[in-house]
Amino acid sequence: MIRVAVVDDDCLVTESLKTILEASGEIKIVGTGHSAPEAVALFLKERPDVLLTDIRMGESTGIQASKEILQQMPEAVILLLTTFSDDEYIREALALGVKGYLIKQNLSTIVPAIKAVNNGQSVFGTEIVGKLTEILQNTTPKKSNNYQLSEREEAILLEVANGKNNKEIAKALFLSEGTVRNYISQLLEKLEVRDRTQLAIFYYQEYQ
Repeated sequence: MIRVAVVDDDCLVTESLKTILEASGEIKIVGTGHSAPEAVALFLKERPDVLLTDIRMGESTGIQASKEILQQMPEAVILLLTTFSDDEYIREALALGVKGYLIKQNLSTIVPAIKAVNNGQSVFGTEIVGKLTEILQNTTPKKSNNYQLSEREEAILLEVANGKNNKEIAKALFLSEGTVRNYISQLLEKLEVRDRTQLAIFYYQEYQ
């Protein structure tokens, strides 16, 4: 049973989410809240497996709550649920290291998303994934090589983050497509991520 805390400034939304999640038979709601300070207090008290929180909540935000929680507990698993696919919110969420960002309209995706982030995956709704390349391209990277990537691996990671396919990467870096595929497989294994989208997310989080 996955222990989940739910926070949203709309009481009806909170209760609806509680009903939907518990109906799955795989999730136990350990508490609910309606503001960013409540999100922090609830998380620190209950230590849920996953915190599902809204972003815009009165004077504070789920982003601010996430930042405070992650400063105290870097291993915290936070899934943002919002009606806003605002680029700045997405950028802040990625930088903080939250595990997911979903749009409220797609309620059917919430249970699978909670299960995924609880298993260590990152989950971003289709609306968010569509914005990632643009966000990454508009971000000036900083140097980070905590994972001891080679210069070639870093170059390929950058191209993946820029949304290029294997053929385009091969042409840009004067490599064969087979070599590019091999490098990407190595990156997926070395960075312990499952697909190209997560490679792009990794690039933003480590090189932003």
